[in-house]
Amino acid sequence: MKAEVFLPEDYRPAEDEPFMNERQLEYFRRKLLTLKAELMDESKSTIEGLQDGTRNIPDIADRASEETDRALELRIRDRQRKLVAKIDGALRRIEEGEYGYCQETGEPISLKRLDARPTTTLSLEAQERHERREKVHRDD
Repeated sequence: MKAEVFLPEDYRPAEDEPFMNERQLEYFRRKLLTLKAELMDESKSTIEGLQDGTRNIPDIADRASEETDRALELRIRDRQRKLVAKIDGALRRIEEGEYGYCQETGEPISLKRLDARPTTTLSLEAQERHERREKVHRDD
């Protein structure tokens, strides 16, 4: 078991420190765990809301509106479920020492990009190439 890394509350990863040092890894690990906990809490409240919300609405328009709202809520939760899987993958990469490096090029991903999107697996340049290829294939 690893010793816990001290991390000041106001800590932000900086470009002038060694890339993916223990403090940076701990910062991103905590950030990912917090995001995951928030998503799981929202998921629980959605399930409770869907279970409590089964009521008979006599007006057809109101019933249709409620069903549309439920369908939208379920789509949002499905996206969040996929995000939880990405968070789990990022946490695994932290444990394996692969976090913060582009899976395509092996180059470090910028700290700003990781801070904004901690589950990312591609550098900005690799992501742009990926999106250009995707667009070309979609236009066929």
